[in-house]
Amino acid sequence: MIRRFVGVLGVGLAVATAGTVGCAALGMGGFKDPIVTFRDVRINGLGVAGGSADVVLSVYNPNGFKLEGVRLTYNLMVDSTPVGNGALDDRFTVQKGESTEVRLPVSFTYSGLGAAGRQLMQSGSVRYRVLGDVTVATPLGNFTRPYDRTGSFSSFGRTSR
Repeated sequence: MIRRFVGVLGVGLAVATAGTVGCAALGMGGFKDPIVTFRDVRINGLGVAGGSADVVLSVYNPNGFKLEGVRLTYNLMVDSTPVGNGALDDRFTVQKGESTEVRLPVSFTYSGLGAAGRQLMQSGSVRYRVLGDVTVATPLGNFTRPYDRTGSFSSFGRTSR
């Protein structure tokens, strides 16, 4: 009787452990990282020492379920010069297999953009880098993933990656 109880208990523990490990692996395996790309920068205002702009990022959801964005941090650099950074705590939704644009407010000074402005005037484009973390809520739990994208911004308003 005791031997049978120990055997049943052992099988029960093995099934429970396998179920827990399997669900955890399924949760991580069922989630694909969102893809964050730079889309545009839009100047909002200019002053004596600098101005404000919105950096527009696109967040693509490669998953078969919608993502609820809960936080997005960002660091924007032009060439190797830091231009702005911060965090967006406004919620945003990305439907399954779709993209949504997220606008990030950035304040800048002209002194920080001097070299970038000269490069833009001379060549018509500027190399950029945007990096940070995006946190999304999913049916499988919350996930925070880093992103890091580079490309060039054209004075004609086009970007390339």
